[in-house]
Amino acid sequence: MVIRMNNMVPLPSVSIVPERDADKLPVLDINRLSIAFGGLSAVDNFSIALGPTEISGLIGPNGAGKTTIFNLLTNVYTPDRGSILLNGYNTKGKSTYQLSKMGIARTFQNIRLFKRLSVLDNVKIGLHNDIEYSMGTAILRLPKYWQEEKRSTAKALELLSVFDMADLADGMAGSLPYGAQRRLEIVRALATNPLVLLLDEPAAGMNPSETSELMANIRKIRDVFNIAILLIEHDMNLIMGICEGIAVLNYGKIIAKGTPEQIKTNPAVIEAYLGKEKE
Repeated sequence: MVIRMNNMVPLPSVSIVPERDADKLPVLDINRLSIAFGGLSAVDNFSIALGPTEISGLIGPNGAGKTTIFNLLTNVYTPDRGSILLNGYNTKGKSTYQLSKMGIARTFQNIRLFKRLSVLDNVKIGLHNDIEYSMGTAILRLPKYWQEEKRSTAKALELLSVFDMADLADGMAGSLPYGAQRRLEIVRALATNPLVLLLDEPAAGMNPSETSELMANIRKIRDVFNIAILLIEHDMNLIMGICEGIAVLNYGKIIAKGTPEQIKTNPAVIEAYLGKEKE
């Protein structure tokens, strides 16, 4: 099923979501999220809502606090105040492992693959949420272990085939070209069966051809897996070409929220990126 972009509509939380998601519970509802390090505010009153099938962007100058927000969403950092609801459930106090089970997956600015393992094994590691055998069963290599291993191998190959990578399954992850390593990291995140996929600068280091392929893959992820995607990115062509809603961060605060058309002409956004014009 191909999900087409449509109009954005306001929510009571002063956020916007795609019109098709307006009658659904936001898959991610962030309210007044804040954190400070050593008395210095890194994120201040950050609030957005994400529709269940929305592709949304988080942009801002370097040091604006974007990756800090991803670390808050995955409970790498504990917020000083504010709340994060995932599909209506509060994530406060949950471990990163529990959040993965609840439905949040992420990638990183710097690729974090098990480079000495095969492409297939990297994806199978992401299937840990679906493993249904005990440690004892694995150690003793009981029939249940072999059944689950066969099932996880088939599932991993199915995921790889969605991104035309099944023929690379037996190769070493570290030997893949850069763009393919980026794709593999996304496939591994999808193996956790997320409701929300967080992509931290997925186009970093890519050439224009790889970036174009990435845009197509992000749309494919949303359409095939029917999930929401929130991405941090500096490539404005990618952001403006693929995102339905965009939040702009500067010095830890949201300075603008809107559609790509609204964001690209917003004076506060232009000033944050280009500086204030001298009088």
